[in-house]
Amino acid sequence: MKIVYEYSHLGGSEILKVRFPSHEAEIYKVIAAIKGKRTKISKEKTMRGRKLIAPIDMNKDFRKEFQNRGYRELKDRYAVTLPNSGISISGAFKQVDFAKDKVLVEVQLGKYAFMFYDMAKFQYFFNESKADVGIEIVPCHALHKQMSTGTSYGEQLVYDIERLKRHFPAVPVKVILIDQD
Repeated sequence: MKIVYEYSHLGGSEILKVRFPSHEAEIYKVIAAIKGKRTKISKEKTMRGRKLIAPIDMNKDFRKEFQNRGYRELKDRYAVTLPNSGISISGAFKQVDFAKDKVLVEVQLGKYAFMFYDMAKFQYFFNESKADVGIEIVPCHALHKQMSTGTSYGEQLVYDIERLKRHFPAVPVKVILIDQD
């Protein structure tokens, strides 16, 4: 894969470049190592029979590449409680796929809602002092068109973050849009 656009929110790119330059280099190497393989034959009405890039295969490749570089899952478990209530629901958790030295990375090849939920997870771990910067790796519009329906694209995420200004997420984030080589 190649990077076609990078967006810095609240200094996310700058923090990565200055405080975590080796992490930035690793992230770029991971992206370059990923090959979008057309292994999925579409059964969808609008694309029946077309060979598409399989997000499942790409996710496996990203996981392998990040794990080979020492990135691990970060998971916080907690009980859900409500103010002024006796309700306590155990077993809840927040989880990020790849973390190393307070750099959190999510690769989101799914629906738009999950891209935005990643921002909330970055915010959570930032508030817990377990993150300094979040990196969101997402397909660009051109790549999204070569995948199953339902996958989203990073241009929409950047557009929405721009309109929310500094209000959400209130954590430094770098959004990286990727496409096929």
